[in-house]
Amino acid sequence: MVRPAPKPCRQRPVQDKTPAKGARAEAFVGSRVLLRRLRAADEEEFVHLAKQSADLHGRWVRTPTDSEGFRDYLGRFADPTVGEALLIKRRDTGAIAGHATLTGIVRGPYERAVLGFAAFAPSAGQGFMTEGVGLTVFYAFDQLGLHRVEADVQPGNEPSRRLVQRLGFRREGFSPDFINIGGIWRDHERWAITADMTADLPRCTSRILP
Repeated sequence: MVRPAPKPCRQRPVQDKTPAKGARAEAFVGSRVLLRRLRAADEEEFVHLAKQSADLHGRWVRTPTDSEGFRDYLGRFADPTVGEALLIKRRDTGAIAGHATLTGIVRGPYERAVLGFAAFAPSAGQGFMTEGVGLTVFYAFDQLGLHRVEADVQPGNEPSRRLVQRLGFRREGFSPDFINIGGIWRDHERWAITADMTADLPRCTSRILP
């Protein structure tokens, strides 16, 4: 069954309140969250939340928990043609609910990227990440013009597995010793979604443009 491609968000010319110097001030606004690029000014809150979330993240993901790690992490996304680091922010409080990445962007006949995401403990399990990750995928299709987004999920990581299922990803396979996390090569299930499989993605209410 072919599902309709995502409809572009309507645009409204509103200046982002805290744009990073030289960056494109653009955000996607959903019903409960706002999605925007990670900035240097986010360091203090991001690192604090990452420390709070160490038990939640466990063996599933490595998130920077100090200033040096954060700056190295942000620096890896200096070239947006290679990858993007995005924040998922709650609209009710303005707090960071989690973060997402689009890495390994390949153009040409592929037009694909790999999705990564992690919730922060204070906002976990409340639906913010489902919407935020869904908007990230929508952003990949609507703004970056990608055709395919892949997600690699470790066996046993049921919250992440359920999340990608809710968003309409299909399971495409299993790869043993696939990704090195914390010095250990870990097995992963391979999930993917394409631009014609967007029926289960949340819709943003607007794009905020400079």
